[in-house]
Amino acid sequence: MSISQKKDIVPGIRNGGRALCVNSAEAMVAAVREAGLVPFFENPVPGWSIEEWTPREFWFDGEEDTLGPWDWKIACVQSGDIAYGKFLLGGKAAFATFEVYRELMNWRRPRPEYQPSADQQRVLDLLAEKGSVEMKEVRRLLGLKKSAADALMARLQMQTRVVTGDIRRVYRGQDLHYNGWQVSTFCTPEALFEDSGPAPGGFPFEAFLERRTLRTGRTPAESYEFLSDVIRRAAPSLSSMPSATADRLISRLLR
Repeated sequence: MSISQKKDIVPGIRNGGRALCVNSAEAMVAAVREAGLVPFFENPVPGWSIEEWTPREFWFDGEEDTLGPWDWKIACVQSGDIAYGKFLLGGKAAFATFEVYRELMNWRRPRPEYQPSADQQRVLDLLAEKGSVEMKEVRRLLGLKKSAADALMARLQMQTRVVTGDIRRVYRGQDLHYNGWQVSTFCTPEALFEDSGPAPGGFPFEAFLERRTLRTGRTPAESYEFLSDVIRRAAPSLSSMPSATADRLISRLLR
């Protein structure tokens, strides 16, 4: 969606009496922490996405120098308490705080439809050995083309077994120009949130030095209700819908 096509900012949850507005990397990190769980792009729930919380002049369209949230997501990934990956709406990009992501793990991982295939398990075994991998390593391991490797990694992210561990900017040309090209590394949520020591990308963020656990005291069903409540608080538009419609939308988002 180009900037000229983009809608005006849609108010999300209230932060200090004001609608969330993503106009800097710091504001984007704060918005994710406030929401707990939020898709990157516009989705079936009106007003609940980073895209809709971003004023049009800051949104990236691939034609202008403005990178906005495309670049600011790096700050979220490197914050130490935010998960980023394709884990909502069947494999769409989203952000979740540590506290919310572990509830998503608790609900998804026991379910039969979220168990890894043989090839997916090979990637998990590689991650157990190396700590983090780039997409090219996954392609080399399994002999896959890019589209197939992307789909496999998206499935692992939906299973809550893999998240984005780090993103590095790529500078090109004689002037080392950065135009938004990035390379991601992937790791397990356990490596991102529980392991002590440097982050998967090699950066010693303080948040990674604090021991945390992804275990939760809730049952999977209680975790689902927790997630549903988080979404309802972050997306006020759901309250204006019939209850059954809102319930179906939330189920679609989380499955």
